[in-house]
Amino acid sequence: MAACSFRRSIASQLSKVLDLPPENLIKSISAVPVSKKRHVADFQLSIASVTEDSSSNCLAQDLPLQAQKLAERLKCDAVVSEISAGPGTVNFTINRELLAKTVLQQVLKDGSEYGVKSELFSTVPRQKAVIEFSSPNIAKKFHIGHLRSTIVGNFIANLKVALGHEVTRINYLGDWGMQFGLLGVGFQRFGNKEKLKSSPLQHLFEVYVQINKASEDENTKELAKDFFRKLEERDEQTLSLWKQFRDLSIEEYVQIYKRLGVHFDEYSGESFYQEKSQEVLKMLEDKGLLQKTTKGTGIVDLSQKKDLSSFSTVMRSDGTSLYITRQVILDLAAAVDRMNKYSWDTMIYVTDKSQSNHFQHLFQILKLMGYDWAERCQHVSFGLVQGMKTRRGEVIFLEDVLNEVRSRMLQNMASAKTTKEIEDPMETAEKVGLAALIIQDFRGLLSSDYQFSWDRALQSRGDTGVFLQYTHARLHSLEQMHGNEQLTDVNVACLQEPDAISVLQHLLRYDEVLYRSSQDLQPKHIVSYLLTLSHLAAVAHKTLPVKGSAPEIAQARLCLFQAARSVLANGMKLLGITPVTQM
Repeated sequence: MAACSFRRSIASQLSKVLDLPPENLIKSISAVPVSKKRHVADFQLSIASVTEDSSSNCLAQDLPLQAQKLAERLKCDAVVSEISAGPGTVNFTINRELLAKTVLQQVLKDGSEYGVKSELFSTVPRQKAVIEFSSPNIAKKFHIGHLRSTIVGNFIANLKVALGHEVTRINYLGDWGMQFGLLGVGFQRFGNKEKLKSSPLQHLFEVYVQINKASEDENTKELAKDFFRKLEERDEQTLSLWKQFRDLSIEEYVQIYKRLGVHFDEYSGESFYQEKSQEVLKMLEDKGLLQKTTKGTGIVDLSQKKDLSSFSTVMRSDGTSLYITRQVILDLAAAVDRMNKYSWDTMIYVTDKSQSNHFQHLFQILKLMGYDWAERCQHVSFGLVQGMKTRRGEVIFLEDVLNEVRSRMLQNMASAKTTKEIEDPMETAEKVGLAALIIQDFRGLLSSDYQFSWDRALQSRGDTGVFLQYTHARLHSLEQMHGNEQLTDVNVACLQEPDAISVLQHLLRYDEVLYRSSQDLQPKHIVSYLLTLSHLAAVAHKTLPVKGSAPEIAQARLCLFQAARSVLANGMKLLGITPVTQM
């Protein structure tokens, strides 16, 4: 990584002056974000982070003075061409030609691994991660919360894979419970085998809505109970119908997820853990953790003082497990089972924040059961999205969202004057539209709620996914126009204009941004990095023309744009966006 060699070089000089090992200093030296207003240095050392290491506990007002003194003791060399003190920082400017040469060579050499090979990750152990995300309920709406879970989970999985971790992606379906009693009766009454085969998700949803209207009727209630009892008793005919519901739904989901660019290694579900949950109940009983209330409900006391000030209900009085919320007992069984199957180092659940309590309880009970690995479970929660509607009304199926975004984007592309003849406008519209959805979703903190707006998401100017795709396509066609062979030997002395330097400085920061996202699993760091990269590239594209410049200058600029496009594409793919080459 280009930034690594510079950081190391700065750290080795600092280590002599400060008498600290260079490894302690590397994390305190960071690339400086590019500023529109002024020329900035390339790296800065935060004085506060260095003085924490040393014993002298200095006061904040001393920091500028300390920075000044330290800067005076340092010398420029072949790598660093300028050293200055800021308020509490020492700033380093890298020799301009060396900066250009190192960054461009590294980006083009590392390709899709640029940034992830950085030594910032050298201390991060390679791990086995299990990520559970998306997890819709069969025969019910695929609401916007499922969409968020799908794209967030996919981003986390992509990031971990890129960093060399081994990832298992699990889709945990709502495929069991009393509602299947109702659905079974509904299908016997209103079902159609042909429709079930051709569009299972929609047909099962319609059947469920119809039977739900009759669900207050005593006779229907009895039949539904009866159907579900047969399911639990593994009656062959009942089970085979349920299996059809499940298998055909998954087949259709696989196709829709493919449009999103998402795949799963395992489709599991609540149905898998019915028997295992009985074992878990027995374990809870054996360990004396299961208590019965006067009403006969089974609970686990989670309070510190054992005064039931906090508890989790795991069983209803009639002996069936709970169907109100995600079932703690099934999740306990699933967690233990996954540990046995995958012996993971970390397990991440991606759901909306209304389930935070559930997961807190889940992890606490696992710990009480004696599973120390409960500490390595993590709930990544996200906020709610308001106002996502399609032209036909409320979102019921994931497919509705994909079709809507495609048709709106096609319309925008048709009315744009710049749109060239595209080989496959439908597919391009879908990829650009998806980028718009994903960027709108990932711009803020995941935990914040936001108001969805089609118009804002699909704008071609401003900080949108459409703008990222547009920039990528433009840089790609620039390469096509001027021969797209890999440029290795360019004269970097031609890249000294401020707009070229800004792009180079920004490319230098990519590994730090990846590192931040890998630490807190928030995509927003990568999003804002890519938006800035696109803005900087757009400015450079205007002020540093390739066409009509002397061959040497043209080659150098082309190389710069190639590097920018490469990093832009890498970042987009991590977010789950497929970069388009025409628009």
